[in-house]
Amino acid sequence: MRRSRLILTLAVIAACIMTASLLSHAGDTVDIKRATPGERVVARGEGLTISCIGRKQNYNMREASTLDQDILSPKSVSFHPDGTRYYVNSLEGGLTVVYDAHSGRKLKAISHRHRQGQGPQWSTPSPYYSFTHYDDGAQRPFWGKPVESTFSHGGRYLWVPYYRRSFDINAQDPSAVAIIDTRTDSIVRMMETGPLPKMITCSHNGQLIAVTHWGNNTVGLIDITDGRPEQWHHLTPIAVGSELKLDFSLTEHIDRDKESGLKLRGTAFTPDDRYLLVGCMGGGGIAVIDVEGREYLGLIGGIYNARHLITGQGYLYASCNVSGLVMRIPLDSITAAIQRKRGRSIKAGGWQTCQVDRGARTIELSPSGRFLFAACNTTSSVNVVDTRSMLVIATITVDSYPVGLDISQDGRLLVTTSQGHNGHGGNAVNLFSITYADPQAEVAPPPLQADTAALDTTSTGKDSDAGSASSGQWPSWMNYACIAIGILLVLGVAWYMSGK
Repeated sequence: MRRSRLILTLAVIAACIMTASLLSHAGDTVDIKRATPGERVVARGEGLTISCIGRKQNYNMREASTLDQDILSPKSVSFHPDGTRYYVNSLEGGLTVVYDAHSGRKLKAISHRHRQGQGPQWSTPSPYYSFTHYDDGAQRPFWGKPVESTFSHGGRYLWVPYYRRSFDINAQDPSAVAIIDTRTDSIVRMMETGPLPKMITCSHNGQLIAVTHWGNNTVGLIDITDGRPEQWHHLTPIAVGSELKLDFSLTEHIDRDKESGLKLRGTAFTPDDRYLLVGCMGGGGIAVIDVEGREYLGLIGGIYNARHLITGQGYLYASCNVSGLVMRIPLDSITAAIQRKRGRSIKAGGWQTCQVDRGARTIELSPSGRFLFAACNTTSSVNVVDTRSMLVIATITVDSYPVGLDISQDGRLLVTTSQGHNGHGGNAVNLFSITYADPQAEVAPPPLQADTAALDTTSTGKDSDAGSASSGQWPSWMNYACIAIGILLVLGVAWYMSGK
């Protein structure tokens, strides 16, 4: 009897250990994908062909021909307006890496390490961004984590915001933005920003820079009307709803990708620069800011979890991360909806949707606007959408898990950045060539007309960017199955032993 009970007790312990082990590894089972140089996909309808022509990676030391150790969690990529170079923001490497667009040769790695947050290179401190948790924050050495970027002054300057300063573990004090002179590819000016800036964009008239602060529901504006960097200055930041009051730990890290209110992300000026549109990944809708009046007007409904916003050919396009939707709406519909708004609610009709792969992140248009390219994080792919039909016409594999994407000014080179997820995949930049069945149409495109009669408003998903599922992960139902099996084993053995 004692021996039997000992065996059963050991069986219970083993079952519990097995269940715990299964659960601990449930989220770690991933299917890592790699782009295959030479892979070629012809779009349905033969509108274009997309081919993988190479990569830069930092995950396989034995693949010396593609190894680039400056690529560490690459977040975004931007082509210079003249088409000669592209800039990759290596988030965890603290670098902006510059490549020749024609040869692919690395030209420079710009460091974002700073001895302190003040000095002749820094702008005069503004009254809007004060250190409240680190009294000596301006004097501390730090390195910045470069996130996104935008060009100003015809490509002369590249603006690169930092996710946070390295000592500010929970991104609750001012971060910063580096301004790079692209003639020398060196930092010539530094300015503070609000907490946790992610998106940044320049107005079409070249007079304003908008910096979207994921960390506290605010948008910063910088006046760059004067051509001299020393004359650039902050304007009063604008809160979308209520500005978050930040008081997190100074020693224990929390997930600020989740603990950030509305999680402001995608940012775009309307073509006339009258309004600034900001996607709210943590709250349904797109915020509208009156640029001239410097005020938050309200929220456009009918869209959720909007991650990236772009404008083109009379439309606003948005990627919806979790649902894997690309949505668009005529800009005229937005303007009309703003004029008839009631309170903070802006009801704009005319949404059209296209189902792309899950985890839709950065999106860009071809020069003509006929094709849209979407980096899909969860499925490790790039989807090509025909904007005439709003249907996916091609899909090609990229290194897991892509977040950034940009296309050259002539539309012939596409570059993606794969950041990775929970320590899996990532650390890669993929290069794709694009050939068009009608290349002349990309050079001199006929204008598209926005279809204001479209009424499809289907949309799903409200979770934040950080909450999306990863490709190939153990399905969540398996976690619950393991728990149920473990509980049943324990109860079954306990019942058996109680009858002895």
